[in-house]
Amino acid sequence: MSPALLAQEQAKVANWPGYIGWAVGLMLVIGLVYWLMRQGWNWRRTLQSGIPPLPAVPDGAGRTILETSGRYHGSTTAGNWLDRVVAHGLGTRSRADLTLGEDGLLVRRPGDVDLWIPAGQLAGARTDSGIAGKVVPAGLLVVTWTHESTELDSGFRFDHPDEHAAWVEAIAHLATRTTTKKTEEAAQ
Repeated sequence: MSPALLAQEQAKVANWPGYIGWAVGLMLVIGLVYWLMRQGWNWRRTLQSGIPPLPAVPDGAGRTILETSGRYHGSTTAGNWLDRVVAHGLGTRSRADLTLGEDGLLVRRPGDVDLWIPAGQLAGARTDSGIAGKVVPAGLLVVTWTHESTELDSGFRFDHPDEHAAWVEAIAHLATRTTTKKTEEAAQ
């Protein structure tokens, strides 16, 4: 191979200004996509600003029925597993310690806003494979509850997924008992 042809081939391989230009361009595209995602999150928060503040978190949940730990995967409007609710910290995934008590469901989230769902606001629970764009083949516990006039679904993945069935049953029992008690009180 002639020295001139070899020099041309080496020039093609060592095109550092071209590589640097492509790298900077790629970084700009990634930055733009991140900025657009952030704007979308803020826009959703603004749209959901009408959701009233969550109930104050008590010291405990009453007499304990069940306790476990796992992950909180987020909340959505009930029945729409892709419509994430981000207002009041409900859209942030985090570790969670759950306590189901006579008075309601207490979700302690280290490093994030704790969540309290009074027993009177619980509507039921089910196992499902996904919520808020997060699909988990082994399943999630989805708790349906009412906050003011908004019905919400909140998804949890326990450290031991075999506990989901017991939680579905216990939450259904608590929700039914609370509804029956409200009906009896209204009849008197």
